[in-house]
Amino acid sequence: MSAKNGADPVLVEIVQGTLASVEKEVETAIARTARSPMIRDAHDFRAGIHDVKLRKLTGRSYSALVQPIVRDFPIETMRPGDVYFHNDVYLSEGGIGHLPDLCVTVPVFHKGEVVAFVQAFGHHDDIGGAVPGSMPSRARSVFEEGLMVPPIKLWDQGVPNRAALTIMTRNSRTPDALAGDLDAECSACLMGARRLAELFDRYGREAVEACFDAIIDNTTETFRRELLSKIPEGVYVWEDYAEHDGVDEPKLHTQRITLTVDHSADPPLTIDFTGTSPQAKGPINHAGDYADGVFLKKWLAPILRNLADTPERMAELDVNEGVVPLIKMVFPEKGTLLTPIFPAPTNARTFVILRLLGVLAGVLAKATGGRMPADQETIRYTGVYGESDDGPYLMREVLGGGSGGRWYADGEDTIHVVPDSRNIPVEFAESRWPLRVERLGLAVDSGGPGEFRGGLGYDKHIRMLRDASFMSIADRSILSCWGVNGGKAGAPFRVTVGDVELDGLVDDYPVRAGEIIRIRTTGGGGWGHPYNRPVEKVVADVRDGKVSFEGARRDYGVVLSGDRDHIVVDEEATERLRAEMRAQPQEAFFDRGPGYPKLSGGKRYADVDVL
Repeated sequence: MSAKNGADPVLVEIVQGTLASVEKEVETAIARTARSPMIRDAHDFRAGIHDVKLRKLTGRSYSALVQPIVRDFPIETMRPGDVYFHNDVYLSEGGIGHLPDLCVTVPVFHKGEVVAFVQAFGHHDDIGGAVPGSMPSRARSVFEEGLMVPPIKLWDQGVPNRAALTIMTRNSRTPDALAGDLDAECSACLMGARRLAELFDRYGREAVEACFDAIIDNTTETFRRELLSKIPEGVYVWEDYAEHDGVDEPKLHTQRITLTVDHSADPPLTIDFTGTSPQAKGPINHAGDYADGVFLKKWLAPILRNLADTPERMAELDVNEGVVPLIKMVFPEKGTLLTPIFPAPTNARTFVILRLLGVLAGVLAKATGGRMPADQETIRYTGVYGESDDGPYLMREVLGGGSGGRWYADGEDTIHVVPDSRNIPVEFAESRWPLRVERLGLAVDSGGPGEFRGGLGYDKHIRMLRDASFMSIADRSILSCWGVNGGKAGAPFRVTVGDVELDGLVDDYPVRAGEIIRIRTTGGGGWGHPYNRPVEKVVADVRDGKVSFEGARRDYGVVLSGDRDHIVVDEEATERLRAEMRAQPQEAFFDRGPGYPKLSGGKRYADVDVL
């Protein structure tokens, strides 16, 4: 651990471990005391610890920002027991993406002065708006999406603001759950503030703040030395797309990155979003161009960890404020997907902000000859709402998908981009709502074929026991997770009710009692040519039910017979078929799947897909 500023290296380790412990304790307290399924069971929330300079100190997860709080409430006016709250996208300095993300911030005091902040924010079940869940897929303005709350003081020196809490719960379709969640988050952050105050009491402010500086400086130097040094100097361009916005017909909504790498410059990386499409009419916009893009810098930086020497080293690298000095961001003028103008809707901004992770991975793949994973799953929300014996209900969950194949390993199955999040447990869902989960497994053949296969998505079947309405906020229903360096795209998102295939963006599709909702989430893209995948690995995939017999032949050129318990390889036919596959020219470095020509006017690949 670097201690160039004079901090005691042993104390730096103690402080860093304490910060991680406090962050985990805050999240555990929220999970054990919250009331909504989205927070308590799906774990769609996270905590963060920031110093008095507003720098994020912890790196296990991303978090919102403290900047909007101190902008509206000067630090010198804060008092012990104060709790601040906000969810206003356009007044969050880029730290909040859509209105269901509610953020609680608590200052930490030492000898009467603010020395740090503990913050928690999460995706809550409902904060009002046009549809249950506060994510109307056809929204044309933020006013349709729910209650906007600019930064306010929710607790004043330990006394809750009952008027504000009453207004918020009155605007929610799930008022009891919302009240319980806010109590959990406020109490957990206050507990975390006490824990951090004990750290300052034990070692003194000067020593602890020196450790904060050392922790951040170490991240800066580690990323510069171990990761950025792997990127050759130059200018690299790539782009990817969202496919629909809920209002217009499907089309390519472009997110473009021009990456300039200059190791002698400060900062060495410049990420230029010029070329990104105009803001959408529907809710896929993300307000990212605030506070010099400091939120997006920390959001995108985890992709750089893929440049580490080993997967084990990658897992050791935290992303805290230390990454910020390494990146300069250039935003296009106001009025684009990343620079929307109020009151543009943003509730499905995951279509853009999660796609940007893949765009950065793609541009780095071009820069490094493919030393990046193929495209990963994208977040999607599915659910139902209606009436049960206990009154109105809302069931919604975040279903993951497959991650991309890597140059050293297959992708992971059914992962969730949101850290520590998960699907709703079947037993909980069936006991609480009028439905039955008849299947929850892997979506066969969904992983992108490759030398290293993409991870598989979910295959979930839900039978409704009463009439209800289905909702979906999902992307990648036309465009697939791309493959790279010869790897093929994964299977796209697909949902059917009965025999009807639905769009990815649906608010209120009627489902009759007895009908089955079938959901297949995205598979990750493949890495490397499928014909280079060892035959024994393809056989193992078929035996494990991840690849079908037909998929083995079609995608990998491996001809099999028998059944999963007794698989026979036709070696002669396999050699012949793989030779035919090798003879086919590779037109582009990236494979976007069969959906791309539908939106590109018949083009099989984009100009930027060629090295």
